[in-house]
Amino acid sequence: MNDSVTMSKTKIANMPRSRYIAQAGMIAALYAAATLICILLLQGLAWGPVQFRISEAVCVVAVLTPAAIPGLTVGCVIANLVNMVVSGTGALGLLDVVFGSTATLIGSILCWKLRQRPALAIGCFVLANALIVPAYLPLLLQGLGFYTIPFTNIALDGAYLPMYLFGLIATGIGEALVIYVLGMPLLKALQRFQRID
Repeated sequence: MNDSVTMSKTKIANMPRSRYIAQAGMIAALYAAATLICILLLQGLAWGPVQFRISEAVCVVAVLTPAAIPGLTVGCVIANLVNMVVSGTGALGLLDVVFGSTATLIGSILCWKLRQRPALAIGCFVLANALIVPAYLPLLLQGLGFYTIPFTNIALDGAYLPMYLFGLIATGIGEALVIYVLGMPLLKALQRFQRID
C-alpha cells in the first residue's frame, strides 16, 4: 500500500501543468453541465429544501486526481451562477455561489487527502454539504417567499433551527444516496479504466 501511495505522489508531482489544467477544466465543465441538467429536470429537488443533485456523483473523481479540487469548485461556481439567473434568486443566489462552492471545495480537499480509503473519502462531500448548505438555504428560500417541507403543507418559515435541522437531514440523505448509490459504482468503473490506461 505504501508503494501505491509513493507511486501516486510521484505521478502527481510529474504531471505536466497543462494536463492538470486540462483535467480541472474538463471536470469543471462536466460538473457544471450535469448540475444544470439536474436543476432543469429535478428543479426544486436539486436546489430546494431537499438536495438531490444527481450530478454530485461526479465528485468521486476527487479520489483519482487533485485536479478535481479546482475543477469541482469552479464547476460548482458556474452552475450556481447560472442557476441564480435561471431560478431568479437574484442577489440571494450569491449565498449558494459562495457557500455551496465552499462546501464543494472543502469536500474535494478532504476527499483527496483521504483517497486511500475511498468509501470514507467520498463521504466528505456528504458531511460538507449536510453541514454547510442548510446553514444558508433557509435564508435563500425565505427570501424567495417559501420554505415548506416538500410533498407536505408543513411550513417552516421563520423557524431557522427547525429549517436547519430539516435541511441537515434532507441534504445529508440526498447527498449520501447520490454519492454512494451512483458515485461509488462510477468511481469503481473509473478506477478499472485507470488501471487499463
